[in-house]
Amino acid sequence: MSEKTFRQAYGVLQRHAETLRNQQEPNIDDLLTIVTESVAAYKVCKERIDAVEAALEQALSGAGVSGEEPLTTQPEASGPFDDDDIPF
Repeated sequence: MSEKTFRQAYGVLQRHAETLRNQQEPNIDDLLTIVTESVAAYKVCKERIDAVEAALEQALSGAGVSGEEPLTTQPEASGPFDDDDIPF
């Protein structure tokens, strides 16, 4: 997954989750591709979330705002999916 944005990578995860959720029978022929693409997309999302979190922490500490409450990396559900919907 080369140079994808968070939004693109998250879209890949959503599409693959929907595909797996809607299958009546597992499609073993596509499973390796789905898992490989999903892992790569997850890494892109995780890297972007970590980078944004670090930048926010740096900006807040530079502004003299105390970081007593840690920033969370759990995005609020922004669509029809939540953590319980992801089948992998």
